[in-house]
Amino acid sequence: MSDVRKICVIGAGVMGAGIAAQAANAGADVVLLDVAPGVSEAAVQKMRKANPAAFMHASFAKRITCGTTGDDLHLIGDCDWVIEAVIENPAIKQQLYADVAKHLGAHAVLSSNTSTLPLDVLTAGMVDGLKSRFLITHFFNPPRYMRLMEIVTGPDSDQNAVAPVTDFIDRNMGKSLVECRDTPGFIANRIGTFWMHAAITEAFKQGITVEQADAVMGRPIGVPKTGVFALLDLVGLDLMPHILDSFAQTLPEGDAFHALGPAPELLHIMIADGYTGRKGKGGFYRLDAGRNKEVIDLGDGNYAAAKRPKSAAGAASKKGGLRALFTHDSAEGRYAWTVMSKTLAYAAQLAPEIADNIEAVDRAMRLGYNWKWGPFELIDSVGSTWFADRLIEAGQAVPDLLHTARGQSFYKGTDGPLRMLMPDGAYQPVQRRPGVLLLQDVKRGGAPLFANRSARVWDIGDGVACLEFRSKMNSLNPFIMALINKTVKELPKRGFKGLVIHNEGTHFSVGANIMMFQMAVKLHLRPIVTWILKNGQDTFQNLKYAPFPVVGAPSGMALGGGCEILLHCDRLTAHAESYIGLVEVGVGIVPGWGGCKELLGRWTASKKRSGGPMPPVMKAFETIATAKVSASAFEAKDTLFLRLEDTVVMNRDRLLSNAKQTVLDMAKGYSPPEPMALNLPGPSGAAALILAINDFANKGIASPHDVTISKQLARVLSGGDTDVLDTVSEAQILGLERDAIAALVKTPETLDRVTHMLNTGKPLRN
Repeated sequence: MSDVRKICVIGAGVMGAGIAAQAANAGADVVLLDVAPGVSEAAVQKMRKANPAAFMHASFAKRITCGTTGDDLHLIGDCDWVIEAVIENPAIKQQLYADVAKHLGAHAVLSSNTSTLPLDVLTAGMVDGLKSRFLITHFFNPPRYMRLMEIVTGPDSDQNAVAPVTDFIDRNMGKSLVECRDTPGFIANRIGTFWMHAAITEAFKQGITVEQADAVMGRPIGVPKTGVFALLDLVGLDLMPHILDSFAQTLPEGDAFHALGPAPELLHIMIADGYTGRKGKGGFYRLDAGRNKEVIDLGDGNYAAAKRPKSAAGAASKKGGLRALFTHDSAEGRYAWTVMSKTLAYAAQLAPEIADNIEAVDRAMRLGYNWKWGPFELIDSVGSTWFADRLIEAGQAVPDLLHTARGQSFYKGTDGPLRMLMPDGAYQPVQRRPGVLLLQDVKRGGAPLFANRSARVWDIGDGVACLEFRSKMNSLNPFIMALINKTVKELPKRGFKGLVIHNEGTHFSVGANIMMFQMAVKLHLRPIVTWILKNGQDTFQNLKYAPFPVVGAPSGMALGGGCEILLHCDRLTAHAESYIGLVEVGVGIVPGWGGCKELLGRWTASKKRSGGPMPPVMKAFETIATAKVSASAFEAKDTLFLRLEDTVVMNRDRLLSNAKQTVLDMAKGYSPPEPMALNLPGPSGAAALILAINDFANKGIASPHDVTISKQLARVLSGGDTDVLDTVSEAQILGLERDAIAALVKTPETLDRVTHMLNTGKPLRN
């Protein structure tokens, strides 16, 4: 249990309100204050309706108490941590700190969410007793979803006083802490702003279009597909001039930022006309009256239909990596080299000044700007010597740190612990916070226990193994099933105590590889479909009744078959940002790997439902027929995708360690679960569900094929031709799942849904 239990956030703007919501998500009681009456209340109401959601569960909003700084500042008296998130004006902040000091508890910590003001400015005139308990805690927007937390402490900071707060930020708020030096913009915004400004100014100089720039400043360099111009639309164009002005005033005269020049005049014109990005009338991109995307011409400022051009330079990078991109003989290749060479050189120049080590810089950029690789990882990918030589050829200065890296790499550790290059040329181990266990670190230590093309099993220590998916989007296929079966058979022989199912991909698993179904149906190989179903069912049953505990540790999406494998685990240790659901109806089928069976069993055993055989059937039917997906792990408990005893972990870096400990705790005296025997309502229950289905169809809520699927689902969940007095075994329900899918794959509508999903990534309502 953390020592931080009550938090006050002062300032109910977008950032302050978001921080308050994340503090509530973290389990704290929260006070949200603003200077004007009604502002904090309105902010909470807005967050209740926000999409993406600010609260991980609707009930968490009740943890927030609203008020004003004029009437309710006394409410901070029993707060453990007070966060200031008001306007970036030193005088206003300093006066607020003086007012807060009159009410702040003797051991409470005060922090600022500033992104531009240095610590010594904020603490000017502050009494020593408060100065030792003051720090900068820079959240990134939106506070729920952005994992980076930049921390700045000073020589007067009492580390023992601030430790409970940083521990709460780590464990309860789920942030990855990066300690920064007290320099302008800290780490992520210092480099990120330079990168965006360079990308914009060079596009104007080189005559690169918005779409050309985003094509190479996106996926080819490991940046989200938004690229840079669409990213500016997302964060707001009106923020850019303020940040640029701040850097122009605070950065030293020789800083490379100044050489980029001022913001293009078009940016100021767009802002003045209300084109501030997605929150305004549009930005570099906008939607016309018909909701078609248009893009601005950087030359004349007029909009035209977006063309989504293909980039030859970007295509070259798929085969040859960044070197191929940077050397591509095209306008896009030259643009990519100019922007990224300046950005990477800037990061190398700044690193010793702004951070303790290069890993802090890389992590800040990965988590703060969603880069796939940080600056030094990118330099390693092209080679430090190659990069330095190219800088010299281009007439650019080579930073000292890059000279130090010549002939070697910034990181080493392909056969052991990860080490990083320090400015003195020595290598030091990358330190993880206590209690953090990452699979990437385990994998550097040696070969897997078992492996095939789609999965691997690793020894994570203390007699616990970890099954990792490695297919595209971690979709499930026969190779994964084969390795699961091998793992169940082999682990006991090798003395292992249990298994964690976990990977460090963006998503745990998007479910079965539906291309297998599509090909089998198109080629009229329906026995293959039956085999896939039976093989998956048998595999998950083997996992469920393995002679050792199995703990699932998901993060991101766990859909369809990805959800079903979790339903067969003994326990889940889920990252808070886990989005779990049985979504098979979207591709025209029902859950066929035991999802219906397991959800029925959970609702039957649940204390949350009323008596009789019908309520569990109705609960499972509602969840599956509507393809409900939890918006968080906390929400997943409402649908019983997570049991009440399952654990939610806020910090993804702590997920594997927590799951491993759960295995060890369960291994003492472990015995597999008893097989389920359910009493289901049979045809009368199915008839009741079908009445409701037909009603939805008459109201236009359900499409014709929705009705077909739902009728098959109703038969599965009600137990087929059973009588309510009979017991239905797991094998019988699995048989009903197979029968339902066998019937559905004969319909052209199901094939249409599968094809549409493969082509568009979206469900078809037919």
